[in-house]
Amino acid sequence: MSKDLNKLLKQAQKMQSQMMKAQDEFKKQEIEGSAGGGMVTLKLNGANELLSISINPEVVDPEDVEMLEDLIVAAYTNAQEKLKSASDSTFGSITNGLKLP
Repeated sequence: MSKDLNKLLKQAQKMQSQMMKAQDEFKKQEIEGSAGGGMVTLKLNGANELLSISINPEVVDPEDVEMLEDLIVAAYTNAQEKLKSASDSTFGSITNGLKLP
């Protein structure tokens, strides 16, 4: 095996180890999304699991359930965007911009 190939394999093993550690740590993170000026907030973990949701009673209107539904979806979308940004930041620093499948 050539020195270059051996060096490349060692780098790949190191990157894999860093990636596994980062994935474990990332799953433990909590990301908060909100909508309606904080009237609806929810938390996701790094594994994209819903941990909690908080709805301000002022936004609960039996005559306008659709608005509340929209706020929940908007808060979830906000959390998803933050989760993707955090993921890109965390894992992009490990791969140094490599395009991996």
